[in-house]
Amino acid sequence: MTQPLRLGIAGLGTVGTGVIKIVRQKAKLLAARTGRPIEISAVSARNRDKDRGVPISGYAWEDDPVALATRDDVDVFVELMGGSDGPAKAATEAAIAAGKDVVTANKAMLAVHGQALAEAAEAAGHVIRFEAAVAGGIPVVKALTEGLAGNEITRVMGVMNGTCNYILTRMEDAGLPYEEVFAEADALGYLEADPNLDVGGIDAGHKLSLLAAIAFGTQVDFDAVELEGIQKLSIDDIRTAASLGYRIKLLGVAQMTGRGLEQRMSPCLVPADSPIGQLQGGTNMVVLEGDSVGQIVMRGAGAGEGPTASAVMSDIIEIARGTRLTTFGQPAAGLQKARPARAATPAPYYLRMILSDKPGAMAKIATVLGEAGISIDRMRQTRHDSASAPVVIVTHKTNRDALDTALAAFGGTGVVLGEPVAIRIERV
Repeated sequence: MTQPLRLGIAGLGTVGTGVIKIVRQKAKLLAARTGRPIEISAVSARNRDKDRGVPISGYAWEDDPVALATRDDVDVFVELMGGSDGPAKAATEAAIAAGKDVVTANKAMLAVHGQALAEAAEAAGHVIRFEAAVAGGIPVVKALTEGLAGNEITRVMGVMNGTCNYILTRMEDAGLPYEEVFAEADALGYLEADPNLDVGGIDAGHKLSLLAAIAFGTQVDFDAVELEGIQKLSIDDIRTAASLGYRIKLLGVAQMTGRGLEQRMSPCLVPADSPIGQLQGGTNMVVLEGDSVGQIVMRGAGAGEGPTASAVMSDIIEIARGTRLTTFGQPAAGLQKARPARAATPAPYYLRMILSDKPGAMAKIATVLGEAGISIDRMRQTRHDSASAPVVIVTHKTNRDALDTALAAFGGTGVVLGEPVAIRIERV
């Protein structure tokens, strides 16, 4: 009989529990699809006695995930603990040194240490697979490394944090301010222990950096991702965008330009009738564009027990079948860092600001924009009863450097009250 593939699972939260359920409930199906049984040898977590709704007494227990990663009866170390450093990194390194393959859902660890881990694994003849680290149940990593491997990828784009998408769509649907919907999401358990990982764009930025490395054949460079969260968005921005035919999304975009690799995760206005514009709730969407295939749109659950465990199992099945792929689609030792390009691609921008309601105020703003080389496409001043006037401007295409020059100069006009809001309008 063919030898079983033996798993050691570190981390028994929502995803780890989901993996155990699939292995237990679908044993015959998995064996039929891989040609060999898949079994769990041992597990590790912080609390041995917690009721997880699935029996674990039949598996060996290790308090230390490093000990789990080096057990003789473990072929694949399944890392589901999370965190860029600490036990997750130590156990992953130990597994590689001990001759194990690794399956992980840990985008933070790979975004920070992925290059070094990939080089170590590939030098030892082992694999690191991470489908579950990006966009939950959407098989985007496999799409890039396998299905679209014959394409030169021109752009990767997507909504990759379900919590932010929930907050933004809830604000629009219910007409509620950001602070109220943030508190609602927190009460529902949608936010990370550190909410800034979600609303600050960090979680989604980790994912974008991994996809960019595969898509453009470069080293992972999370530090080069331009990050801007959704904390400054107001219900007025949501409403104004809707009146202009747009919706606001926390959008990740990576593309190779003549100036270098552009990677940004920031709020953007997108056409309301586009696939991304119609994305509701906690759903994720990834758009891949290749020179031969054109545009591919992938939509699905970005988190949760079932979708993420499904992604973990897809990697385990790949290993059980004997498929051996490099971590980022090309040998890690040959990857180079790309030259970062900050918002290199010109685009129109949405600007919202509060002006002193006095003669010549708008003329001063138009002058500043003109001196920065930015032309106005349309302008709207909302009705007001006070000494200040809310103004919305949509520019023609410009680059971010020119826009930043204008934003910095607004303060010297004496007519801008508070900090202006600037949001890119993205072509999708």
